Amino acid sequence: MNILYVCHRFPFPPKRGGKIRPFNMIRHLSASGHQVTVCSLARSSQEAEEGRGIAPHCAAFEMAQVSDPVQTLRMVARLPVPQPSSMGYFYSASLRQCVRRLLSAQQWDLIFVHCSSVAQYVEQVRDVPKILDFGDMDSQKWLEYANYKPFPLSLGYRLEGMKMLAAEKRLARLFDLCTATTRAEWETLEGYGTGVATDWFPNGVDSEFFCPSNEPYDADTISFIGRMDYYPNQECMARFCAQIWPLLRRCRPNIKLLIVGADPSPEMQKLGDLPGVTVTGSVPDVRPYIRKSALMVAPLNIARGTQNKILEAMAMGVPVVTSRVAAGGVDAESVKHFLVADTTEEYSAAILRILDDPAERQRLALAGRQRMLSNHAWPNSMGRLDQIIDRCIRNFSQSKRKLA
Repeated sequence: MNILYVCHRFPFPPKRGGKIRPFNMIRHLSASGHQVTVCSLARSSQEAEEGRGIAPHCAAFEMAQVSDPVQTLRMVARLPVPQPSSMGYFYSASLRQCVRRLLSAQQWDLIFVHCSSVAQYVEQVRDVPKILDFGDMDSQKWLEYANYKPFPLSLGYRLEGMKMLAAEKRLARLFDLCTATTRAEWETLEGYGTGVATDWFPNGVDSEFFCPSNEPYDADTISFIGRMDYYPNQECMARFCAQIWPLLRRCRPNIKLLIVGADPSPEMQKLGDLPGVTVTGSVPDVRPYIRKSALMVAPLNIARGTQNKILEAMAMGVPVVTSRVAAGGVDAESVKHFLVADTTEEYSAAILRILDDPAERQRLALAGRQRMLSNHAWPNSMGRLDQIIDRCIRNFSQSKRKLA
């Protein structure tokens, strides 16, 4: 098939959540013999240069380079109008022209869109079957932000969430099939009652790249991995260090916490002043930091979809202690494969349970990796994607025959 693939972040190199899922789809579809043309945005000359590395994984790619100040202005300009600001942030006249040119110049068998914010580029196409992979339902994330931000920011996020919710429902009706990343996100999508076919397929993890190490771990080190300019990561680490870290230090005075992730805000950098806490900033490879840890924590209060950091740690045989909301995006069982906590006391008890018992750590390490191999392998996820695409093409053909 000739497939036009549109996504909101240029999907190479696949080093962050918004790029990992689309890259693996593109690579799989190309390896399956399809001709995939990728259209997306790059936000800097460096990202554009790095993005060219996608060439071996697709038939062609088109890249529109934008600047954050301009995109921010586009976002602000939509504050007083019904369209979500997110749509402005991911809008590019150059990319729109490029997509229009491709649509008129070639015959397409499928249009695949990853992320609702770029569905605007193909929403009016009617003669080609279209799939919209929401991934996460962004409206729910903005509405959740409103519960944590002070006024008037809380009002702004709530307004954006409501606008995004209306846009998600409207856009879903313009596509032939819509998908999400997890069963929970799919249930939210189904709850919209659009009448459009829906499905879900999970994120995977590269278990060969994220594999265990023979090097010994540090029994007094725990870690958190994630971009530190991302508010859910900032919120959870600020709370963790204020509420949970003092309890852990009282029980284990030598315990150390590694906060590993790019672009930490000044507030996050100050966490490095706490006893035992290190804020690394950007690192070339997160794997040595995770493998060195006795466990990884993911105490997120705001978490939509799948947290790839959890999949990666478990694939490396590093136990995970996570929040219930973040655990919902992982196809694994609490206690059996990882530990889930809600309260300060539960987090402390779960972390100390692993630190104080090497046998328990080893059990969770083995069980977690095995679960990733069986339930979060990309080939299995891509098998579900193939079935979804077949279903979309079949339904589209049947609809055309009925109208003929």
